[in-house]
Amino acid sequence: MKVPKERRRYCPRCKKHTIHTLSLYKRGKERRSSLGARRHEEDRKGYGGQKFPELKRTAKTTKKQTLKLKCKECNRQTMTSGLRIRKLEIVA
Repeated sequence: MKVPKERRRYCPRCKKHTIHTLSLYKRGKERRSSLGARRHEEDRKGYGGQKFPELKRTAKTTKKQTLKLKCKECNRQTMTSGLRIRKLEIVA
């Protein structure tokens, strides 16, 4: 699916429709020192193995793509709810 690089959308901070630039959201690197990661490692230690069932096969053929919108006037960033698409292309 081809999506334009700029789009007129409602900005909650400006309280009017302004031009927004679109980009694809990417998740950051997970911290090994976070509390959830430390708890999970503790549960995996010793006998008993994996805390959650390991996924043998995937059911879905696509992943949800999240768009990041940035207002050109106030630089406020908002996210859209995920679109289930195989390939997302941002076109000029």
